[in-house]
Amino acid sequence: MNLHRIGRTAKISVVSVAMVLGLASCSLDYTAGYVYMTTNKSNPGVIDQYSIDFDSGSLSQIGTPVAAGNNPVTLVAAPNGQFVYVINQGDSTVQEFAVQGDGTLASQHVYATGGAHPAAVAIDPQGAFLYVTNSYAAGASTGTGVVSIFPVNADNSLGTPLTPQPVGIKPVGITVSYFNHFVYVVEQQTTTTGLILGFSQNTTTGALTPVSGTTISGTAGNSVVTGFAAGVVPSAIAEEPTSRFIYVTDQAANHLIGFTVLPAGGLLPMVNGPFATGLFPANLTIDPTGKLIYVVNYNGSTVEGYMIDEATGTASGAVGAFATGTGTGPTCVAVDPALGDFLYTSNSLDNTVTGERLSPNTGGLQGVQNSPFNGSAAPTCLAVVPNGPHATQTIIP
Repeated sequence: MNLHRIGRTAKISVVSVAMVLGLASCSLDYTAGYVYMTTNKSNPGVIDQYSIDFDSGSLSQIGTPVAAGNNPVTLVAAPNGQFVYVINQGDSTVQEFAVQGDGTLASQHVYATGGAHPAAVAIDPQGAFLYVTNSYAAGASTGTGVVSIFPVNADNSLGTPLTPQPVGIKPVGITVSYFNHFVYVVEQQTTTTGLILGFSQNTTTGALTPVSGTTISGTAGNSVVTGFAAGVVPSAIAEEPTSRFIYVTDQAANHLIGFTVLPAGGLLPMVNGPFATGLFPANLTIDPTGKLIYVVNYNGSTVEGYMIDEATGTASGAVGAFATGTGTGPTCVAVDPALGDFLYTSNSLDNTVTGERLSPNTGGLQGVQNSPFNGSAAPTCLAVVPNGPHATQTIIP
């Protein structure tokens, strides 16, 4: 298992923790982790389940597809890798699943989001709070959106949510910082320009307070906001592990937009951006080392790789990962957290998962054995969890 160096300018160190159980998991049962993919053709939707071969990255279906709610659109894994939370847009719920010993999911609880038409979800790296963006306030089908904030209990069930917090028009993405406890929401102000709203997180309650440069007035469903300009029609947001840089995809302009995170949580656009993507970038991910960005282009049916400059955050094309073909209509992309060597995309129009082996040194991609892998109809997103304890990286600022 490889550990990769993260830049000295971030003043961080990487500590290897090679746990015996993790090594046994990788070497004895040959399963590095699990891929879970939400699909929404049926009602209720279903979640496809796969194990990852630790050597080849090939996927094998495990169990049978698990029932979700109406129109599951996205999901997130708890930091401990033992639970998965699925967002069901059609019935405005969060569904909690436990990862069982064989990797299959078992439904635990279903919670109302407190808003309508949820679109995105994030959990803080400490596993203390779950955040869900809703396109509208509860019971509404127009107006501005809200963020629901759930405390996560010790058993990973969700506690009583805070009163949903107003945000702007059509919030479609959210990310939570690893170190500095900032939360960023990207929204599609389609009549003007897209915005990123920045918040500081109360680490006791999970509540959000706008940072300088973000203002919110009015009530849920009727809020007026200002924030940081984020292109024409932003579609997704991610932050690299040292919490220094934010990246947003713009599906209208075919751009990846980079920002430097200021000490108080404000965002400064990178002077050498934006960076070109393929057609209609829909989603992005950053690998566990914080060195690589991958963007999936829905209309181009490609995945694009970028190297992150450790000092400036500049995203430059990764050798061997230029316009790499995926299945048709990719919607989400994820890198396995156990080894950091494999990348997967959910492909909505041909009902498949594409697997790629990535080079940690160059970011290049090469198809894994037997890819693509069949899935249920109309995949919407996917997440990857490791198979038990494994070699990890602790990033210390």
